[in-house]
Amino acid sequence: MNKTHLSFFAAVGLLCACGGSSDLPDIPLVFPGQDPEDPDQPTVVALDPYKVDCKKTVTTASWTTYDAYTVNCIQGFTPSADPETDKYGGWTIMNLGNADGYFRVQKAAGRWWLVDPDGNIFLSKAVAVFSPGSSDRQKANITEKFGSEYNWAKAETSFLREYGFNSLGAWSSVNTVKGIPEPMPYTVILSPMGSYNGYLKSSGAEADGFKAAGWEGYPYDFAMVFDPKFDDYVESAISAASTYKNDKYCIGYFIDNELPWKQYALERCLTKWPESHVNHQKAQQWLDERKGKTGALLSDATDDDKKAFIAYCYEVYLEKVTTALKKYDPNHLFLGDRFNQWSYELINDEMFKVAGKYCDIVSINHYQKWEPDQEALSNWETWSGKPFFITEFYTKGLDSGLGNTTGAGWVVKTQLDRGLFYQNFVNGLLKNKACVGWHWFTYMDNDPTNTGSDSSNIDSNKGIVTWDTQRYNDLINQMKEINDCTYNLARFYAR
Repeated sequence: MNKTHLSFFAAVGLLCACGGSSDLPDIPLVFPGQDPEDPDQPTVVALDPYKVDCKKTVTTASWTTYDAYTVNCIQGFTPSADPETDKYGGWTIMNLGNADGYFRVQKAAGRWWLVDPDGNIFLSKAVAVFSPGSSDRQKANITEKFGSEYNWAKAETSFLREYGFNSLGAWSSVNTVKGIPEPMPYTVILSPMGSYNGYLKSSGAEADGFKAAGWEGYPYDFAMVFDPKFDDYVESAISAASTYKNDKYCIGYFIDNELPWKQYALERCLTKWPESHVNHQKAQQWLDERKGKTGALLSDATDDDKKAFIAYCYEVYLEKVTTALKKYDPNHLFLGDRFNQWSYELINDEMFKVAGKYCDIVSINHYQKWEPDQEALSNWETWSGKPFFITEFYTKGLDSGLGNTTGAGWVVKTQLDRGLFYQNFVNGLLKNKACVGWHWFTYMDNDPTNTGSDSSNIDSNKGIVTWDTQRYNDLINQMKEINDCTYNLARFYAR
């Protein structure tokens, strides 16, 4: 063993000797290709960034060209294979000790990490909606190609590992994956507010509110956190967590998805619902206490008050769902409820302060931007004091043959362009030391002939495989290139 490796492992040994404390010192580790006597990284000639044409929708008139940095374009970084992993996908080169048998988060050696059940560091490189599909054609294809869903799960998790992925995002077929000989770490999504909102729609309640619903589909664009009947849905939906309580391969839970946390909530509660309605009553009570008087008017409310009110609503929600989650599964992480609005919650420091009180990891569905905004990423950690996941991101390729008329992901020309986007995006995430994972949306394209399926996905190229599980090779080869050196790149940026 050469002296570079000795220095590296000596540093790791010192780290482990600290007993896994959350305030471990930032130990300067030696990186591949460094001389420990001269830690300056040797000069590496980097390629110029690739150029990728992109537009927000297929009907956008013109293309915009963006830079895309792959691992070969990073000055000072020499791509090399990551260290050995354990059965969960954690890197055995750095063990933080105090393994309690479940995933956790910890800050060590200059950045945040997930820590797997064996105490090894882990970053979640996932695909969401790992599912065999729902259409008759997809079911027939799975039977013909794999024989059964069980065989499909074994084969396709092996495929994901081959291309550097190590976990599964929301809406995946986790109950099938749990049963195979070598499961892949997974996340679970439970939807109490989504279920309750479905009940309100089907019952005819809040009919006027649904006529004026926002795009997330909630009455007057407000999540009904105050309604006592919502509490029943919390109990019912989150009780399902007991199924996964003792499973070491479960990373944790998302509760709901893309709820409307908008700054105009105070106005809506006070003007759209009558004084007898619980939303009006709770909003008026809050405003009176905030202003220190009875009968405070909406005109008394400042912009800061409006930000604080929606944060208050969010805390009411989080207190309910996390109390239930701890009741049914105290072992696993709470991963948040998947913020997504740049104009509202993603710039609301009050929201993130509340998230930090309840979430182990803050989850973000990242759209509308070509690459991560480093200032925003840093703000999320500063405001919440917690690490974050990017739980949805993708682009759609015109060469897929699909219409690509639906979904929030931007349009590019080819599968290679999709792969270049992925590398550039992941590279941007790894620059930030609070990112503990990213989940590509999704594993499989929907069947475009399945007209009864979710209209937001029906004709768009979101998958890494086609509706019938054929590989998008130009995409996944680019994904593999950065997935295979994620640890080395994370440590490179944590210097």
